[in-house]
Amino acid sequence: MDAKKKVLEVMKKEAAPMNAGQITEKSGLDRKEVDKAMKALKDEGLIVSPKRCFWEPAA
Repeated sequence: MDAKKKVLEVMKKEAAPMNAGQITEKSGLDRKEVDKAMKALKDEGLIVSPKRCFWEPAA
């Protein structure tokens, strides 16, 4: 499973806005991989930020 799918899966499972540190803990991925995946997901419109530094899947 690639990093983007893993990050999105963790976010959907948690069902609450998360920051990169929390996603890193839950996914077991390296922080750099998580940051890169989150940037790609943001650019694709798959995640949104309800408040500063926290992210959740787009509706």
